[in-house]
Formats: sequence, C-alpha cells, structure tokens
Amino acid sequence: QVQLVESGGGLVQAGGSLRLSCAASGRTFSRGVMAWFRQAPGKEREFVAAIRWSAGNTYYTDSVKGRFTISRDNAKNMGYLQMNSLKPEDTALYYCAVDVHYSDRYYYTGAYDYWGQGTQVTVSS
Repeated sequence: QVQLVESGGGLVQAGGSLRLSCAASGRTFSRGVMAWFRQAPGKEREFVAAIRWSAGNTYYTDSVKGRFTISRDNAKNMGYLQMNSLKPEDTALYYCAVDVHYSDRYYYTGAYDYWGQGTQVTVSS
C-alpha cells in the first residue's frame, strides 16, 4: 500500500503561483510514476503531469507546459507541482497518484494504483 497526502492548495489570483506537495508513505515505488491529475466540477478527471520516480523523466499535458513543473525528492518521498501563471481554468481539485510499475499510459487514470484525497486550487480572475 502507498498512502498519499496532498497539500498546498488554496485561493490565488490569476497570474499567481502555488506549489502543491504530495507526501508518500508505505511501500516503495522506485520503478513507478507519480502524477498529478485534476478534476473541475462537472468534468472528468484529467492528467496534468507525471514524473518517473527514479529516472526523473517528466510529462505534461499541453495546457500546462511552460507554466507547471513537476518534481520529486526521492530521499523525502515527496512529490511537487509548481504552478505558475495560473489561470481561472486551472481551478480544480488536484490529486496526486502513484503507479508502482511504470507504463507508457501515464496519462490514463486507470494506470494508477493509489490516489490521495485531493487539494483544492481556486484561481480568481
């Protein structure tokens, strides 16, 4: 089992920044992937960014490229999502997820084994 706890969400004005954190505990997932997804009211959960835990390769959805940065601290078992130049359309509940075995379907919710409870990000215009 992997337990995931997100933090760092909040209310910010358009153009502002937030940094989300994801604390992981339990079994290791050195060969896996940590990702961030988000879900706005009335919409499906969508992929935001992912990072391969050991290699550090990163992947982003097009709408956040150049604005968001995913990173991790292997020693602390922490993942991060730095979000800059936030837009109202970034408003959503943001979830951290772990796939303990990397697959190339990192953008797919069904690929992930463990999920956090989510942290709310609200961007005002």
